[in-house]
Amino acid sequence: MGFASFRQRGFTLLELLTVMTILAILATVGLAGYRHKTQVAREAVLKENLFQINNALEQYRADRGKYPSSLSALREYGYLRDIPWDPMTQSRDTWQIQYEEPDPSNPDAELGIFRVRSGSTEKGSNGIPYNEW
Repeated sequence: MGFASFRQRGFTLLELLTVMTILAILATVGLAGYRHKTQVAREAVLKENLFQINNALEQYRADRGKYPSSLSALREYGYLRDIPWDPMTQSRDTWQIQYEEPDPSNPDAELGIFRVRSGSTEKGSNGIPYNEW
């Protein structure tokens, strides 16, 4: 076995570094794409959850003549199976609730929830904070 045959068995340091650099670049690109796609997916879930809750609020009002005083009423009366999670805060308890304006002719009436927004103050991919969606 000569010196020439021994040299052909392995890779040179330059070849290994080149392959490692290419793998690192591909991993970086893949990770950035993954993070973007997960954010887009969470935003899609947020939009759907907001639609479902706010739609249930309107259905409750149409059926009962007033908005519910709590989100749990939507579940109790069958408008929602369960209160959805806020995908941005990973919680059911962080929804920002907006109550209706008090009725000047009946200021003592119980105020109902007419809109729900996310509890997250982070900005979405559209530049608008999630709690303003």
